[in-house]
Amino acid sequence: MASDPPRTDARSLRHNLGPLRSVRTDTLEIAYLDAGPDDAEPVLLLHGFPYDIHTYVDVIPPLVAAGRRVIVPYLRGHGPTRFLDAATPRSGQQAAIGADVIALLDALAIPRAVLAGHDWGGRAACVVAALWPERCSGLVSVNSYLIQDIAAAMTPIRPDLEAGLWYFYYFLTERGRAGLTANRKEIARVIWTRNSPEWRFDEATLDRAATAFANPDYVEVVLHSYRHRLGLAPGDPRYDHIEARLATQPPIPVPAVTLDGLADGNFPATDGTASAAHFTGPRVHRQVPHAGHNLPQETPDAFVDAILDLSNLLERDR
Repeated sequence: MASDPPRTDARSLRHNLGPLRSVRTDTLEIAYLDAGPDDAEPVLLLHGFPYDIHTYVDVIPPLVAAGRRVIVPYLRGHGPTRFLDAATPRSGQQAAIGADVIALLDALAIPRAVLAGHDWGGRAACVVAALWPERCSGLVSVNSYLIQDIAAAMTPIRPDLEAGLWYFYYFLTERGRAGLTANRKEIARVIWTRNSPEWRFDEATLDRAATAFANPDYVEVVLHSYRHRLGLAPGDPRYDHIEARLATQPPIPVPAVTLDGLADGNFPATDGTASAAHFTGPRVHRQVPHAGHNLPQETPDAFVDAILDLSNLLERDR
């Protein structure tokens, strides 16, 4: 059951994302922010790597003001979220983070929610939207369809883009394990700078996010995520059936708004046509000026608008 501290009100959100609540699933004690009225339409905001729930610090207040219940969990391996059993594999694979979203919805007795995210969080949202569409009333995803095609993982991309993904390959090595263990904040700084060349984040912003990287399982979850996505580490067997379904690149049938930042240093913006076949429900694709890979934090208004505009797609889908 979820713990029950005082609710977060909209006035305090711009200064402090708290107090946090927590809830137990079969695998995790998930720490999360819960803001807005309990009986309002729920929106789950899902952060990426190497980021934390403060990605949404300027997204949450306008959503609450618009009458939404906003839930922002720390992903496995981040912040106060903890594994319940020391023997559980510290998996970071896409099936695991998608299954965590379903487990969180179950634990909170939420039958359906809008799912919105970027990076790892966008991938988790896409996994749920594709495999459990009855639990997802709408999707907002930065960089469109994010379900990994692991069978194609060894297909190279443009060399200049490969260079920006240096950490994928670094994390395959034991040197990378030692480096991430010792330099969590500084690795994040390098990734943030490359991912978002127009974002002028300050030291306090990075320090605030870096507190989430002190989680005792952070290194193992991150390493497994990148080793698994490149086909070089086995998954946790409990998720084999989910990975088998994801390997078919299942379509997303729910209403979706997808976003690309025009200043994303690693993932060039597209017009959305290349991923269109993956979306079989109503979908709108937008390019966002001056936004990098951490689009919700860099251009929060565009992200909020995408979530609120889902209402129009939902009406069209009825």
